[in-house]
Formats: sequence, C-alpha cells, structure tokens
Amino acid sequence: MEYKSATVTKKANVYHDGKVTSRSVITAEGEMKTLGLMQAGTYRFSTAAAEVMEVLAGSCRVKLADSQDWTTYADGQSFDVPANSHFDIEVDEILDYICHFA
Repeated sequence: MEYKSATVTKKANVYHDGKVTSRSVITAEGEMKTLGLMQAGTYRFSTAAAEVMEVLAGSCRVKLADSQDWTTYADGQSFDVPANSHFDIEVDEILDYICHFA
C-alpha cells in the first residue's frame, strides 16, 4: 500500500493511556485514513463517521455494538463499523492497522 502526495499529521492521536496511537493521513484524493498501532489490551472506540478497519499485521477480536459475538480478524482482513456507533476490540500482541473513513 502506498499513498503518493499524501498529507500526514505530525501530532499523534493517542488513546487509552498511550496504548493505542495513530497518525492521520489525507490522500491526494481527499480520503481520510489513520495508520496506527495497538498494544495488548481491550479497548472501546466510538465512531462519528463510518469506518473500515483493516488489519495490516497481528490479530484481534472485535465485538460490534449490535452484536453479542466476538469475531477474530487477522492480517489482510477488515471489518466495517457504522457511523455513530462503537466497537470493542481485544488485542493479544501488537496490532498494526489502518482505518479508512467514509
């Protein structure tokens, strides 16, 4: 994956006491993305915009707001989160990810 002529925000987005960090990227086409890392732990995130979270390396278990079940995702897999929602994510090892925003 390569984004030519992209703008990267220098200041990190830091969540959950520094255990989750990301950088915002805006592509030449105006698409908003974040590239990040999660350390081991269980986290809850809320969404304003719809997003697709893609696992680049590692694995995680995810429970979407409208589900009672946890689903496992690994390298190359992704999941959709609707706007104005939330999801729980459990990570056992470092997770490398990219979020694509609608």
